[in-house]
Amino acid sequence: MGDFYCHNNEVEAQEEEEEDILGDAFDSPTSASRIPSPPMSPATTSFQRYQYDPRPSEFRERANTRGISEQLLALSKLEFRKFFLILNYIGRRKLEDVIMLHDVDDILHLIYHPMSHFESYIWNKYGHLCEDNKRVQYLDWDSGKTHLYHCHVHSDGSYTFKGPYLKAERTHLQQSLGDENVLVVKFEENAPGCPEEIVQNGILVGLRRYRFFVYKNEGKKKSSKDKEEKIDSVKCYFVRMESLNPCEEETYILHDKTVHEARCHFMHVHTVSSMAKYMARFSLILSTTVKLQVDLNSVNIVEIEDIYCHDENGCILYDEDKKPLVHTDGTGYISEDLARKCPQDFFKVKHKYANLEKYPNGVELGGNPFELGEVEFQNGEPPLLMQCRIFYNGLAVKGTLLVNRKLPQRTIQIRRDSMIKVKADPNLSRVPTFNSLEINTPSVKPRNSYLSRTLIALLTYGGVPMEYFFDILKNTLEETQRLYSDEVTALKVTVNHRDRDDASIATSMIMAGVPLTEPYLWCCLSSLAKEERNGLKAGRLPISDTFYLIGTADPTDTLNPREVCVILEHGQIFGEVLVYRNPGLHFGDIHRLRAVPVKNLGDIVGNAKYGIFFSTKGPRSAATEIANGDFDGDTYWVSQNPQLLKYYTASTPWSRIYSTPKTSHREPNNFSAEEREHELFRTFLKTRMPNYSMADASANWYALMDRLLILGKNNTTENEETRSVTEKLSELIDLYYDAIDAPKSGNKVSVPKRLKVDKFPHFLQKKESYHSTSVLGEIYDRVDKFKAEEPTAVEIKKLSVFEVEIPKTYWRLWKERYSSYRREMTEALNTGSESKNDLADQVIKKYKQLLYEAPDMEESVRSKLDIFNDALAIYRVTYDYAKAKGDVKKCGFAWKVAGSALCRLHAELHAKEHNQNVMAVSPSILHKLLNLRNKEVS
Repeated sequence: MGDFYCHNNEVEAQEEEEEDILGDAFDSPTSASRIPSPPMSPATTSFQRYQYDPRPSEFRERANTRGISEQLLALSKLEFRKFFLILNYIGRRKLEDVIMLHDVDDILHLIYHPMSHFESYIWNKYGHLCEDNKRVQYLDWDSGKTHLYHCHVHSDGSYTFKGPYLKAERTHLQQSLGDENVLVVKFEENAPGCPEEIVQNGILVGLRRYRFFVYKNEGKKKSSKDKEEKIDSVKCYFVRMESLNPCEEETYILHDKTVHEARCHFMHVHTVSSMAKYMARFSLILSTTVKLQVDLNSVNIVEIEDIYCHDENGCILYDEDKKPLVHTDGTGYISEDLARKCPQDFFKVKHKYANLEKYPNGVELGGNPFELGEVEFQNGEPPLLMQCRIFYNGLAVKGTLLVNRKLPQRTIQIRRDSMIKVKADPNLSRVPTFNSLEINTPSVKPRNSYLSRTLIALLTYGGVPMEYFFDILKNTLEETQRLYSDEVTALKVTVNHRDRDDASIATSMIMAGVPLTEPYLWCCLSSLAKEERNGLKAGRLPISDTFYLIGTADPTDTLNPREVCVILEHGQIFGEVLVYRNPGLHFGDIHRLRAVPVKNLGDIVGNAKYGIFFSTKGPRSAATEIANGDFDGDTYWVSQNPQLLKYYTASTPWSRIYSTPKTSHREPNNFSAEEREHELFRTFLKTRMPNYSMADASANWYALMDRLLILGKNNTTENEETRSVTEKLSELIDLYYDAIDAPKSGNKVSVPKRLKVDKFPHFLQKKESYHSTSVLGEIYDRVDKFKAEEPTAVEIKKLSVFEVEIPKTYWRLWKERYSSYRREMTEALNTGSESKNDLADQVIKKYKQLLYEAPDMEESVRSKLDIFNDALAIYRVTYDYAKAKGDVKKCGFAWKVAGSALCRLHAELHAKEHNQNVMAVSPSILHKLLNLRNKEVS
């Protein structure tokens, strides 16, 4: 491993033993925080262990010459997250002004205490020093979750620290360097234009120096009404590069590296063609992914050619930038054995499970995936497609991988031109890199599909009658009304919103037989009905026989132009389909294609499911014709809906008419290292300034499209105004697509005044508006009028079935705890917007832990009687308080904390009352049953 990794002496022997398992060090995540110090009892540990005094005097003398105080030198012995917490709680105050030398001994006494104990001590001692201090409380400090360390740079150039915050997701950057070596930095909107000291000196966190490394534009759309909001869509990351500690026993991953050398350990990003692409490509390391447990040094990664588009004479066709057009843009292959490494419950692993929690098959995850061996989590078929990031020996690869049973084991094939976003520098072939295969998302069973304003407008333009959409709207609005009285309808709505906590709670309550008039259940249903109606106003109409599927190219090369192959749950389908891709705005972005079975496709993909294959023949890829799409992970809207197919007439596919002037760019290698860092940081600060071109193009498109629909409704023949509106729409569409690609192209996109309207349709809710009579305006108005039929709120009263005697000790205990809960929840919700939801979840987890002495009832070892008594006490205390305050939402504490126990108790009492037995129902079976019933009704 050379000298790139240097470890603590106390774990050196252990890591030597593990070296054969780990393989190449750059394929495995490394974090000092994942190697915990041995637990030591405070009662038996010698105080000498904590003392800063025994350090050699020359270290202290060297520290003094560097201006390092004894407090800072001593506290640097703390685990980093504990030291960071101190910096958080003292705010802008200087460490030496807050912590006296005699305080250091007390703090160091806690060096091996649990994080929760340490946090409580530091909060009580220093939390009162700053008025805006928000407490950071977690129950699962040692769960293996990602620790996020935030720094806020103020307008005067000073900075403060926030966190650490915990999150389940982890990026390649964090996997490779370790959480504590990554600092998320936010700059105030009126921070200095390009502060030399930030680029030159970095940011000091105690004795650690962090330097500007990477940023990512999250791509949030900005409209004119967002101008007053805080800019937070561009995330900036600094990484630890140096230490000022004269007695540092521990060195670290990027020790003694320049920023350029550090970046080269991820990818050779300096080889890209422009500075505009430099950060767009390097920010691939910031994707939240699941790292597959694969040692890439044992994988055969093969570069293969793309399939190019040819004219009728067999010549390769090129786009306006003189780049060859391809049919296989962004899609390669992966052998079946490697595809099976993808976790079966991928999204739960990515967004919910921490590293130390268990997968469904009972495998326990540690900090280092290789400690498990290469576990095959996929019990059935592997995913058909996986959107991926591959970092390998300087290469950076982005795209999708199609499972290919014909490939030899441990093989990945990538397209040389369309998938390799950063090429390797042959001069750096001996430099080690953080190699990794990262999965963003696999192909999964599609959920219920919905229309959008854009789709409704394009479908209406294509001939679908407005009455079709009004019928869907009417049926859905009536359904939102029935959910207050019909259990099956209520269940269908709650299951459709199962990602929401209140919907999940409501589903459990309904399944347990809780009446729909129960106050909190009614509150949940009312909230879901409101969300449904808000979605309907925005055109989110449910539609049957329609799916979102990841797209790829036909691996058999047998599909003809205008043909596709679609694989759903029961295999390949046959017949006409409509295919569209968000955010398509062009009249021809909805294609009418023919789905045909491909006989020998099963030889390649087996029984893997859910995807759409496009032809690799013809002069142009159908994906390119649909909103300039490709196959690097784009999902396509595919509809077999008979009503849409009956009425819709496709328009000529999109092709570019107007082009944004190209901006000339210097290549990264034409800058010196210092110039490049200043240029990158200047670009970052510039990127933070909102660009409204995409939002402006979209809003003006809606206004002009609305006008076109109104003209079409009132006129049967094309007139001069129709032609003028159509021409403006075509130019706006090209500008919109250019604005999407602007971060990578570096071109400046703006909407000229001649394409802007004076007033917008009222459904866009802008100040300057007119009342639209188009299909979109009518949908908005019909939903608005339906509000008057909202049922009145139910009375807050307790269920009679829960009116049973319980010992008063339970009631007194939970009355006191509920008082503490309200105070803690208020603190959590008053914290910064980015972490308040996580902190609120932690408060709920805390009280669930107190009830079950486990994360949930299923894992509890407590007696059922004690749990039920506690749950009933929680229920009564909560409902008494909610009734006193006249706020039904305050009933939520009972169901969020004791929901499992209350639902089980109610189910048992309900079944006993009706001489029935309680039955367990699988969520997936329930979902299937509800979908079947929905189809029968429709």
